Amino acid sequence: MSNVPWLTILGLIPLVGAVVVAFLPSAETAKRAALGVSIVTLLVGIAAASQFEIGSSEQFQLTEQYAWIPQFGVSYALGVDGIALALILLALVLTPVCLLAAWNDLDGEALRHENGSGRRVQTYYALMLVLLTFMIGVFAATDVFLFYVFFEAMLIPVYFLIGSFGGARRRYAAVKFLLFSLLGGLIMLVAVIALYFVGPGGPDGFLVSNLTGVDIDTNTARWLFVGFFIAFAIKAPMWPVHTWLPDAASAARPATAVLLVGVLDKVGTYGMIRFCLQLFPEASQWATPVVLTLAVVSILYGALLAIAQSDMMRLIAFTSISHFGFIILGIFAMTTVGGAGASLYMVNHGFSTAALFLVAAMFIYRNHGRQHIEDFGGWQRVTPALAGVFLVAGLSALSLPGLATFVSEFLVFVGTYQRYPVAALIALPGVVLAAVYVLWMYKRSMTGPRPDLGRLVPDISLREKLVVAPLIAAFLVLGFYPKLALDIINPAVERTLVYVGVEDPAPTQATPGSER
Repeated sequence: MSNVPWLTILGLIPLVGAVVVAFLPSAETAKRAALGVSIVTLLVGIAAASQFEIGSSEQFQLTEQYAWIPQFGVSYALGVDGIALALILLALVLTPVCLLAAWNDLDGEALRHENGSGRRVQTYYALMLVLLTFMIGVFAATDVFLFYVFFEAMLIPVYFLIGSFGGARRRYAAVKFLLFSLLGGLIMLVAVIALYFVGPGGPDGFLVSNLTGVDIDTNTARWLFVGFFIAFAIKAPMWPVHTWLPDAASAARPATAVLLVGVLDKVGTYGMIRFCLQLFPEASQWATPVVLTLAVVSILYGALLAIAQSDMMRLIAFTSISHFGFIILGIFAMTTVGGAGASLYMVNHGFSTAALFLVAAMFIYRNHGRQHIEDFGGWQRVTPALAGVFLVAGLSALSLPGLATFVSEFLVFVGTYQRYPVAALIALPGVVLAAVYVLWMYKRSMTGPRPDLGRLVPDISLREKLVVAPLIAAFLVLGFYPKLALDIINPAVERTLVYVGVEDPAPTQATPGSER
C-alpha cells in the first residue's frame, strides 16, 4: 500500500476545483481556473503513474483501503493495474483538451441570457470537473460496491451536461441516456447484492481480491455474469442496446460527447475485463459464443449505419459502435494478443474519437451550426490546414498503418483468429467499411469546388492547434511506439487470463516435409 494516497488526491483535485469554479464571479475566470485545475490534475496523475512498477507481482498498485460500511462489507478501496492506469491517464489528457475546445461553446448564449450566461459557463465547467472525479473513481475502485457507486454517480453530471447545455434534442437525448443507464445500473445492483451473499462476506466482502476465485454455483455465477454484462453492454455501447449513443453524442456539446464516447463508455469494456472475466470465469467462457456474435454484429451494423448517415456528428457516433465491437471481440477472444489489443484499442479509440468530434465541431461552428454533410463541400479550399487535421483524424479512425488504432485493431484480429478464426474473418469487412464511411464523409464535406460562403472564414486558430496537437501526437507516438502502452497493459491482460483459466492456443506447427 502506497504511503501517499495518490488516487484519492487525484480525485479530490478536480472535485474541489469544481466547487471553486462554480462560485467564481466571472465566466472567463471560471474557464481559466477549470483549465488550470485539469492541467494540475494531469501533472499529479503523471507523478502517480511514475510510482507504478511495471511487472509487479501485485495485481493492484497505488492501493488505499479504509472501512466504509463494514456491516455490509463495503470498503473505500482504490488501486490500479495497467489497464485502469492507462484509462485514467486517457481521461486526464482528454479533459483539458475538451475544456480548451469548449472555450467558446457558450459565447453565443452570453448574448441571450442576461445575468445568467456567466453562471451557465461556470456550471458547465464545474460539471466537467466533477465528471473527471467520477471517471478517476470508477477506474480506480477495487471494491465492487464502490465501483457501482461511481458507475451510477457519473450519470448525474452527464445528464445535466447533455440536458442543460446540448442542442435542439438535448432533453430527449438526456432522458434516453438516463433511462438506458439506470436500467443497466438497476440490473447490476441486483447482481452486486447477490454477489455479496454468495461470496465470502465479512467487512471486506466486496473487495475484488476477496471475490476472485470464489467457488460459486454454476447457474448462480452465470446469472450474476448476465447481470453485470447487461449493464456493461449498455454502457459500452453494444448492439442491440446501443440506440441511446447516437442521440446523446449528437445532442451533446462536442466536448461532452468526447468524454462520453472517448472515456465513459470505456467503463463498459473495462468492466467486462475487471468483473465479468475475473469474477465469473466459467460463465465468461459459457457466454463467449453469444458475446462474439453480438460483437461482430456491432462491428458490421455500426459501420453500415455510419455510411448511411447524413449528420456528421451522428456518423462519428455510429463509428464508435463499430469500434466497440472490435474491443469486445478482443476481450472475449481470451488470448494475450487479443486482450492486449482490446485494452490498447480503448486508449487509442479515445484519442481518435476525440479528434473526429472536436475537428468536426470546428467546421460546424464555422458553418453557423449546420452539421449535415450536404451543408459542406469544398471546405479544404477554404480551411486547408483544418481539413488536413480532419483527414488525419479520419485516417486514424480507419486504422491506417502508422497511426495508433492500426496496432490495436491488428492485435485484436490476430488474437481473435488464434482461437476463433471464423469470428475474425466475419468481422474483417468492418475494416473495409471503416474506409468507406471515413473517406466518403471526407469526400462529400471537404473536396469539390470552393463554396461561395460570402464571407471570410478563418483557418485553424492557435487555440484549435493546442486542442488537436496532443491528439495527433498520441496517434503518432502510439502508432510507431505502442510498446510504451503495451508494457503497462500486458501484465494485467496476462493476469486476467490466468484468473479465467485459459491459455493461448498453441501455434500450428508444420509437419515434416509439408514445406514441399
